[in-house]
Amino acid sequence: MLQIKPVLAALKRHKAGTVLIGLQIALTLAIVCNALFLIQQKVTHLSRTTGIVESDLLTVGSEWTNASGVEVGSLVRTDLQTLRQLPGVADVGVSYGYPLRGGGWNDGVSTKPDAKQSAALAWRFFVDDHVLSVLGAKLIAGRNFRPDEIRVVDSHNLVTPAQLIITKALADKVYPNQSALGKPLYIAAATSPSTIIGIIDHLQGGSASSWSDAISDYVVLEPKLLTDKSNAYLVRAQPGQLSAITKVVRTALFKTNRMRIIPDGEGEGAGVRSFAQVREQAYKSDRGMAIIMSVICAVLLIITAAGIVGLTSFWVSQRRKQIGVRRALGATRGDILSYFLAENFLISLGGVLAGIVLALGMSLWLVMHFETQRLSLPYVLVGVLLLLLLGQAATLAPALRASRVSPVEATRST
Repeated sequence: MLQIKPVLAALKRHKAGTVLIGLQIALTLAIVCNALFLIQQKVTHLSRTTGIVESDLLTVGSEWTNASGVEVGSLVRTDLQTLRQLPGVADVGVSYGYPLRGGGWNDGVSTKPDAKQSAALAWRFFVDDHVLSVLGAKLIAGRNFRPDEIRVVDSHNLVTPAQLIITKALADKVYPNQSALGKPLYIAAATSPSTIIGIIDHLQGGSASSWSDAISDYVVLEPKLLTDKSNAYLVRAQPGQLSAITKVVRTALFKTNRMRIIPDGEGEGAGVRSFAQVREQAYKSDRGMAIIMSVICAVLLIITAAGIVGLTSFWVSQRRKQIGVRRALGATRGDILSYFLAENFLISLGGVLAGIVLALGMSLWLVMHFETQRLSLPYVLVGVLLLLLLGQAATLAPALRASRVSPVEATRST
């Protein structure tokens, strides 16, 4: 049976290499654990549901160049009629704000007019009576807006709407353990209440950024058309018709009225985008960060493995005579192999123990400076297991070469 004492004695004679590899393992563990945890958070972000039917959905941003507030309402209605007549279009709505738009409007909401503190911070989407059906959002209680309830206003004169539709998450927040349907809700500094006439099962807010995670599911729909903001036409295409509509929608709108701007590019207020493009743009930074951190993890693991291979190979070349002596005294190939594996295991064990402390410290620093979540224990355990297995795998090849050293050849070498 292999004795640990000779292994420890050998490591004491190679302190510099032992310490350097141990520190490399510790640093790699700390970075990999935290990186894997952050990657998991980014992947969770990427997989969040919006609460809408994302397929066959087109968004069209349009800005008027010289229209007054009074004219905008009429111009928008003409646009809606034009878009609804396009072949392949199922329905069209107009909205300032929709899931993953890239920005928008949010305010505090409360259940009392004199509340010193808001019950919640919520996204405000200003929509017409078609938006719910166009998005495919699921209304689980109450009703949709009627056409006569849609008011044409500007953002400087946001009169309190008589009716509101809110998400279930917001309803549960402001009216816990009771139904919010028919109850009053005060938006921002409003002195008069709005009545909740409908509740949506789920609808994501306007941003995918981490700062909005706490209010991601808190959305208020208001029956308004804003005349001084860049509204978006939300177009529900019939199955298989999205590409065809995308090609003609600009021409159709400019043919109706050329005094407009349909921006190119990406991001908030962009022109013609499928919702797949909206989602891709919203999560672009999350996806990029996950890829970068994955590459960093892979590079660190490769460098650490290369360091272990190099150090073990160096030690094998230095100890050929000692290996030969042990073989001549009766040590088997398995004994030599297990010796080097045990030696690396002790180095790796010391490295991961130091790495655990470093990983927790790094996590605490990230929490304090970047408001990330605290590193959970399973990721530390996964990192420890990964580094221990990596160390053994990296040691295997040079250890096998050592076990094949001939006793005669080794004893003759100088």
